[in-house]
Amino acid sequence: MRALATCAVLLALACATPAQQRTTESSGSSVAARVGDRAVTLTEVDERWRQTQPAQRAQAVQQMYQGRRDALDAIVAELLIEQAAKAKGLDAEKFTEAEIARRVQPVTDGQVVAFYQENQSQMQGRQLAAMSPAIRRYLEEEQRGNAYRALVAELRKAGPRVEVALDAPRYEVEVAPDDPVVGGAKAPVTLIEFSDFQCPFCQRVMPTLKRVREAYGDRVRIVWKDFPLTSIHPQAFKAAEAGQCAREQGKFWEYHDRLFANQQALQPEFLKKYAAEVGLDAAKFDACLDTAKYAERVQEQMGIGNTLGIGSTPSVFINGRLLNGAHPFETFAGIIDEELERATR
Repeated sequence: MRALATCAVLLALACATPAQQRTTESSGSSVAARVGDRAVTLTEVDERWRQTQPAQRAQAVQQMYQGRRDALDAIVAELLIEQAAKAKGLDAEKFTEAEIARRVQPVTDGQVVAFYQENQSQMQGRQLAAMSPAIRRYLEEEQRGNAYRALVAELRKAGPRVEVALDAPRYEVEVAPDDPVVGGAKAPVTLIEFSDFQCPFCQRVMPTLKRVREAYGDRVRIVWKDFPLTSIHPQAFKAAEAGQCAREQGKFWEYHDRLFANQQALQPEFLKKYAAEVGLDAAKFDACLDTAKYAERVQEQMGIGNTLGIGSTPSVFINGRLLNGAHPFETFAGIIDEELERATR
């Protein structure tokens, strides 16, 4: 994630509107109460909670899992580092600092300028000179964070075996036969991305997903679903329609890349221009767009997202496990690796 703000919030991971996740995870059959001889199980309680307060329940379940998982990952990382440091005769802190130091480079003025230019629309009119110290600190911390995650990932692969038994909530997301898909048809891991062509964080996750495809090949497949955040991205819905018109002609992914490369110009005339540039039949595309042929399909996909409780983009489901935001490759890889291991059990 490389941004100082998302929509209006500093250092967020995703473009968001108010919504909460909905999960398919359910409780066990432990007894919660007895009324005479009648036992009330947690399954019943959970189902009633799901029926009466679905969003609140989903948020609670997701937050409980994420809190536990964050704590678990931190403990596992500390144990791996302690063991690796001990093997080298170092204490954990010195080992960690040395490993991070060899992985980071000084932030250059050019990187600061490039970051400012890339995110200028989110700087609220502040000039480069005023923003440079904050940008530099952010880039330095980003490097350190990436270096730490890379270290832990290396230790997880090379060190003692780590088996995670904590179950994640899983969401049921249907893949339609004509949804845009790239990757292995029989891949054991499916990533379903709910995205928005006008969302800057959806653009920022593109290199990460490309790296996922390169690293995992046919072991993963990526599915696209439209979820334009119309309340904050006024051109996103028509861009989603345009993407479906390109899909109709078999060039969704080429057109997808062109739209994300031109996020600041997604008016209908530009949507038609990009169609011609990627080799689509212009007359057929224009007619498709002008008649709003796929508006209902986009609305249907938004409805699916709303049913799942999605309120931000990108929202990616990895074998049903929700990951919100433009997370780094290491985060995606960690979940994918767990799912690949799970598939072999």
